[in-house]
Amino acid sequence: MGHAGMAATVVRYLRSVGSPTSSGPAEALPRPDLRAVGDDERAPVDPAEFRRVLGAFASGVTVITAPGPDGPAGFACQSFASLSLDPPLVTFMVARTSTTWPRIARAGVFCVNVLAADQAELCRGFAVSGADKFAGVRYDAAPVSGSPRLDGVAAWIDCTIHAVHTGGDHLIVVGRITALSTPDAPPSPLLFHHGHFATLED
Repeated sequence: MGHAGMAATVVRYLRSVGSPTSSGPAEALPRPDLRAVGDDERAPVDPAEFRRVLGAFASGVTVITAPGPDGPAGFACQSFASLSLDPPLVTFMVARTSTTWPRIARAGVFCVNVLAADQAELCRGFAVSGADKFAGVRYDAAPVSGSPRLDGVAAWIDCTIHAVHTGGDHLIVVGRITALSTPDAPPSPLLFHHGHFATLED
């Protein structure tokens, strides 16, 4: 049975049981209650314990930047990762409450700046809210998106927004790479571990 035949069968069934079809508006269904756990399940993990345990995972540190009509936007981001080789994709996570994300979303592009070991203060500047994060910061334009490419970074990755997915209290942003590079002798990266900045030791 083709799609048209299946649709006709469904319509006939709905009419036979008295359900509304094309005659009259259908009543909207109530919105479902979204819960992390059910009433009969154990309580979710303690947020402090969540942070303590997940802090054992050392990560790099980035600054995500984007151009905009009111000036550039950017924020410090620890939750960044490579995602796919073909097509070339990367991903980062951003809190739904972020005031910077809407500006990046409107731009439709972004640049991932992988911070070097000596850029902890730069990272702190981009981690604050409400300040001019680019004051005194040296940067030029990434070649495709025009997003700020910060001086002295260990690597940069120029992207267009490929997809955005929900993930609890965060959004999962997928970017398609349009250009990327790292210095011939890249500096040691800045790391974050157990709530503190760290660097590599041979």
